[in-house]
Amino acid sequence: MHCIDFHTHAFPDALARRAVSSLEESGGITAYSDGSIKGLLNSMDRAGIEQALLCSIATRPAQFDDILNWSVAIRSERIIPLPSVHPRDEQLLTHARQVHAQGFAGIKMHSFYQDFYLDDPALFPLYEELCALDMLLVIHAGFDIAFPRERKADPARIAAVTQRWPELKLIATHLGGWEDWDEVERLLIGRPVYLELSFGADFLPAERFKRMLLAHPPEYLLFGSDSPWADQKKSLAALHALQLPQDLLERILSGNACRLLARHCH
Repeated sequence: MHCIDFHTHAFPDALARRAVSSLEESGGITAYSDGSIKGLLNSMDRAGIEQALLCSIATRPAQFDDILNWSVAIRSERIIPLPSVHPRDEQLLTHARQVHAQGFAGIKMHSFYQDFYLDDPALFPLYEELCALDMLLVIHAGFDIAFPRERKADPARIAAVTQRWPELKLIATHLGGWEDWDEVERLLIGRPVYLELSFGADFLPAERFKRMLLAHPPEYLLFGSDSPWADQKKSLAALHALQLPQDLLERILSGNACRLLARHCH
């Protein structure tokens, strides 16, 4: 069965070791690969994953060009990069258009590493532009292991943004809100909001995880691992262990991703 991992990370070879080490220390976590493109591809091969979205995060506006250029250099039939824009970039809309012009499917943003609130009116023009360009917006959703508990991109803010822009292809990672799943169930489950599933199986009892998936619109669920911060093979095995209906499993693993990615999906 074809499988697309909608949430992975990697770094340029010259930075990978240092970046992974720093993130391991700040988050108190262990990486399952070395953070390089080769390491990601090896992990995908072990798991039987054909394609992966590679999510970059611009922690400063000045990183835009380097991230975009690297994304151009490393994209392939198997690696689908999502460059990043910074919310305080004075050329925010221009850079979003530049990402689109280079043929990328969308962008990745992270409310903690970029220090913004998802429903900040300053971002409304960006959301309008992403809708106009039919681009994806993949966000970190919920709390973050390396930061104080603050509601920057929590289920309530996600609900507000997706209700205001129903045409915005916003993908909320970590099942809609890492370690805020009571609010996910209250505000997001059952609504037309794209949920990527990484860490759901790691932090939730299997029965609850399965219940949430079955209660959500089947066309709005996407498999993801957050590699290298999870083992892709184990993440995939945990999803299979839920014994979901076959048609739903196929949608989660590739069908929904292929619909969103269109010409990027093979």
